Formats: sequence, structure tokens, C-alpha cells
Amino acid sequence: MGLELYLDLLSQPCRSIYIFARSNNIPFEFKHVELFKGPSNSEGAGKVSLLKKVPALKDGDFTLAECTAILLYLSRKYNTPDHWYPSDIQKRARVDEYLSWHHTNIRANAPKTMWIKVLIPLFTGQPLASEKLQEVMEGLSTSLKQFEERFLQDKAFIIGSEISLADLVAIVELMQPVGVGCDIFEDRPRLREWRRRVEDAVGKELFFQAHEMILNIKELSNIQIDPQLKEQLAPVLMKMLK
Repeated sequence: MGLELYLDLLSQPCRSIYIFARSNNIPFEFKHVELFKGPSNSEGAGKVSLLKKVPALKDGDFTLAECTAILLYLSRKYNTPDHWYPSDIQKRARVDEYLSWHHTNIRANAPKTMWIKVLIPLFTGQPLASEKLQEVMEGLSTSLKQFEERFLQDKAFIIGSEISLADLVAIVELMQPVGVGCDIFEDRPRLREWRRRVEDAVGKELFFQAHEMILNIKELSNIQIDPQLKEQLAPVLMKMLK
């Protein structure tokens, strides 16, 4: 039994795994999960992941959840090029440093743009006040300033001249605001050039294939959301952004 990856490409962590596997020619069966269509659609992932969420990996009898764990598993099993997760202890520590910082900074702010502009109105039937988006964008702006000054600096990529897992995890997160019309790269030339280099490193065709759904996020309004899921998530979403 071969490698199976359970992914929903609306999810940033899922996109990072998809891009990593494809760009490194890792053979896998893509198990497409559409979380917004309810529990029945994600049943396969629920059986694979103890956490009952995506991304999830199944490799024979072995199963694994969580984005970073899956990326590291794939890099080790398939002996991907060293630049992704360097053997040099200090370069590897820089990747680890970014991945640790990422969750409470970029990831804490960037995804909220999509929730505010698309998903909350979709689930609740009512838009949020523009002040809420402004608040989130201010927090994201602070994180982006730190990202540029502390991690990117004057380098081509986060740890130097070659792409790493840190860049991949960062870029998929920062495409969430872009997908809902908040172009965070427009007035940030250093960040914009870094994005171009990441696209070139993984291949533009693959990059935009992975981001096709998020760049056409408005089409999400046409899908049929599972009524039970909508009932469960609507109050949670509203509370989350108060």
C-alpha cells in the first residue's frame, strides 16, 4: 500500500504538503477532502488522523497528523534535497526557529482575513464590521515587519540562498489574504521579490495549481455547506473574532 495524503487545498498546511510532495516528485495518492461539505466528506481523514482533521498521512499501516510532522517525515523518508531541512545544525535551527515563531505571528493573523471577508458571512449570513478587518490587518502588518526584518533581512530566502521548509510554510499562509483581495505584497518590494523567488523555486505552475482554490475563493459562496456543520461553526466563528 502506497503513501496517501488527505488534503483540502483551501487549508494552508495542506497546500504546503502538496507543494512539497509534488516539487520533490514524491509518489502519493491524493485523497481530496472537502471539509465544508461536512463529516461524511472527511470521513476518510477522520479514520487516518487521531485528531480527525487534515492534513493527514497514511503510509502503509503508519498514520500521521500535523503539518510540520508530515513535512519532516516526507523529507527524511524520501531523502529530499538538503536545503529543505538542512543537515547543518545551525541552518536547521533557523528553520526550527521560524516554524516556532510562525504559529503565534503570521498564522495567528493571516488566515483571519479569509474568515472575516468570506467564511463568516458564508456561515452566518451577515458581514462583519470593517473595523474588525482593519484590526486584523494591523496585527498582520506588525508580523510582516518582523518577518522582513528578523527572518528575511537581505537574504534570498529565510535561511540563505536556497528555499527551505520555513519559506514554504510562510508563503502558503500569506496567500490567504491575497485570495480575499488583501494584497499584502503590493507595497512591500522585499516581500514581493521573496514571493517571486519561492514561486520560481517550486515552479510557478505547481504554485498556482495549489493556490487555485484560494485565489478563486469567492466561488466558495456557491457550494452547499453541510447544514449541521454550519449550525455548529457559526457561533464558534463569531466568538473567535470578538
